[in-house]
Amino acid sequence: MSRSNKDQINEFDMVALVSDLPEEKLPAGQAGAVVMVHNNGEAFEVEFPLDLHHSVVATVPREKLLKLHGLNYSKAG
Repeated sequence: MSRSNKDQINEFDMVALVSDLPEEKLPAGQAGAVVMVHNNGEAFEVEFPLDLHHSVVATVPREKLLKLHGLNYSKAG
């Protein structure tokens, strides 16, 4: 399935898990920020905040992520 440019995920984009990531104990719906893109968008390093002082960084395949629109801070002035 091809995706439009607006659904392309880039560094600093906000994303959410569409299914649980049990190995990291992260539930579907957990939001995070992309910190690295692998293999032209096949997978991503995503930082998921857990609380004020803790976060988890996980490698997540593209099919487990939903891009959250309107929350990209990469173009902030």
